[in-house]
Amino acid sequence: MSSAGLVLAIDQGTTNTKALLVSADGRVQHQASAPNVVTYPQPSWAEQSATALVEGVRQVIAEVVAKANGADILAVAISNQRESIVVWDAATGEPIGPCVIWQCRRSAPKCESLRDAGHAALIEGKTGLALDPLFPAGKIAWLLDNTPDARDRAERGELRVGTVDSWLLWNLTGGTVHATDHSNASRTQLFNTETLAWDEELAALFDVPLSMLADVRSSDSAFGHVADGALAGIPIHAMIGDSHAALFGHGVRTPGTVKATYGTGTSLMALTPERVLSSHGLSSTIAWSQDGKVAHALEGNISVSGQAAAFMAQMLGLTDAAALSALAESVGDSNGAAFVPALVGLGAPHWRSDARGTITGLSLGTTPAHLARAALEAIAFQVADVFSAMEQDMGAPMAELRADGGASRNDFLMQFQADILDRSVATAAAPEVSALGAAALAFAGLGIAMTPIPAAGQHDPAMSDSDRAAHLARWHGAIAQTLTTHNNGGKS
Repeated sequence: MSSAGLVLAIDQGTTNTKALLVSADGRVQHQASAPNVVTYPQPSWAEQSATALVEGVRQVIAEVVAKANGADILAVAISNQRESIVVWDAATGEPIGPCVIWQCRRSAPKCESLRDAGHAALIEGKTGLALDPLFPAGKIAWLLDNTPDARDRAERGELRVGTVDSWLLWNLTGGTVHATDHSNASRTQLFNTETLAWDEELAALFDVPLSMLADVRSSDSAFGHVADGALAGIPIHAMIGDSHAALFGHGVRTPGTVKATYGTGTSLMALTPERVLSSHGLSSTIAWSQDGKVAHALEGNISVSGQAAAFMAQMLGLTDAAALSALAESVGDSNGAAFVPALVGLGAPHWRSDARGTITGLSLGTTPAHLARAALEAIAFQVADVFSAMEQDMGAPMAELRADGGASRNDFLMQFQADILDRSVATAAAPEVSALGAAALAFAGLGIAMTPIPAAGQHDPAMSDSDRAAHLARWHGAIAQTLTTHNNGGKS
């Protein structure tokens, strides 16, 4: 097939939705973006308008196609925010409630009841995922139980449920296709990642009728065709969760390299040679599937990383994270201070939602610059904890870290990251690694090899072993103090 055409990659994230027209040489020809609104109707709840998400996708598609001036668009690829869920009417396509997003904790009581009943080990064994409100299964049950007539309608087969990729696919195909891919299915806590099928026992535990769930296909499948608009008739040839898409976009195809996306939080992911259940606080997941062949991975999700810098900047009265970084670089160290940004609890590898942020090691010599530096160091320390857990689960050292996301453009942070890991850190030249990964997957499905994304630079470790050990000891002491202070019985 000719490689002269373009792939339109949709990157539907939490804070914005983007559309990029990507050529096979890996370059972004045109792009458009629209902001998304997150609402917090109750403490620990987080949701978005499901209808607005679709409208935003249609908006950016229209804008980017208008810029393309009649260019040949071969396919559509979808990269999406994960673990966010929509339930809708199968006949009308209307959502019965909001899109309950990954940050939402409203299903915590459901998770607690399952844990108290002794089901946590079974659920983690089948899915590779810790029993946590992050994942969609409990959210689906909450929507069915708290929306009038929803559970009865679901039992009658009148409702459909899906992660955001499924919701967008349904709308783009005019309600003709209800499908998802292995990467997104593996994040629902209803999909058995060993048998590669929806699991009846899991569905029964979470009270989710199997009839609601999408058909699970390879990530590079021809999922259907766009029903109308400027892309009418164009095939949708890839769907993949955004963190997985970033790993694919970095060109990682074999075990040994870790990808870290530095955003509000940080997702680290590494391919594994086979399905590996973590013993060190990580998630076992499916990275992607091509031609029916599944690639397995380990993942560690850090709840607050880049957001830690923004938080500390606000606390210190600074304008933004850039000002924080400039202040941090004005001192040679943190003068013994450590900031544990457990602002919404601690994610991997600790999984302690009860933990709260702490600052330790304060003295009369502590200045705002030391606190600024401690905030940036905290990002790198958290990544190092997950990186170490991955090496322990793999039983082998990982060769390097490949970084993307906003904070990866901070040279000071990336050098400290390399120093703390004692590994090279390669940063991506392109900021839109998830979208480019989805585009590369679609090109591959079309039989076209997209040019790999180049690295913008590499940071090699330059810290002495003794200094590294001292830094890590200070950090791990702060973590221990945080967990001791907030010890109410473990993860929840």
